[in-house]
Amino acid sequence: MKILGFWLLSMIYMCSSGSSEESYATADAAFEEGMVQAEMADDLETDADVQQKIIKSGNLRFETQDLAKTRAQILTAVEATNAYVENERTGKDYRGNYQELQLRIPSKNFQQALELISQGVEFFEEKSISQRDVTEEFIDLEARLKAKRELENRYLELLKKASSVKEILEIERELSVIREEIESKEGRLKYLSKQVSYSTLNVYFYKTEVETGVTKSYGSKILQAFKGGWQGISTFVLGLIYIWPFILLVILSIFLIRRWQKRKSRKNTPKT
Repeated sequence: MKILGFWLLSMIYMCSSGSSEESYATADAAFEEGMVQAEMADDLETDADVQQKIIKSGNLRFETQDLAKTRAQILTAVEATNAYVENERTGKDYRGNYQELQLRIPSKNFQQALELISQGVEFFEEKSISQRDVTEEFIDLEARLKAKRELENRYLELLKKASSVKEILEIERELSVIREEIESKEGRLKYLSKQVSYSTLNVYFYKTEVETGVTKSYGSKILQAFKGGWQGISTFVLGLIYIWPFILLVILSIFLIRRWQKRKSRKNTPKT
């Protein structure tokens, strides 16, 4: 590992003497890949000591007879397992009312939370649990991040020894690119760490609304009929208001036709 580091460092110094941007890029790639391969090899040698990074997620979907009671049971499970509600959604569809909770649960308490929430559920329309192993990606990111930081230090050393403005600008440009890549990999590592530490569980539960067959009383039917009649009259009046130009045109046409007929009948009547 040390021999590889010194060899690659000499390559960077050789590139700096030529002040070539392409040479810097070639040295960067060689240095990073060499560092990554060496780190991965070290990790493979100590594979037994590598802690697996598993992202767990699950989906639950079921019917309940009491939305409020079920929600309270879920929140109790959330509190008992040190979890939290990340998102909550309520609504109504063709079947009835529903609620959906997206929970973030510490991975070590995932199974406990699942059992607490499942208590009292007679049938699951959906119950799916998935696990994704991101150990390899995690190790690769850590190795590349370490290589980028090492490369950044090498460039800082070169910057101290730069003798011309052109060299300084080229090195600073490369440093800017390296720092962006470092920030990107740090962000990805933080995201993976959070996903590994806290599992995601989506819980969707609903209550079917059934129309009751209760017979209405005669008085309520009469009242309903009055309401319906009044609504009918209101609709009719509103309809007349909407078509008033047409009605006015019809009345005017009838008036003109009658007037024309009267004049025609007078002309055709013989004089005595």
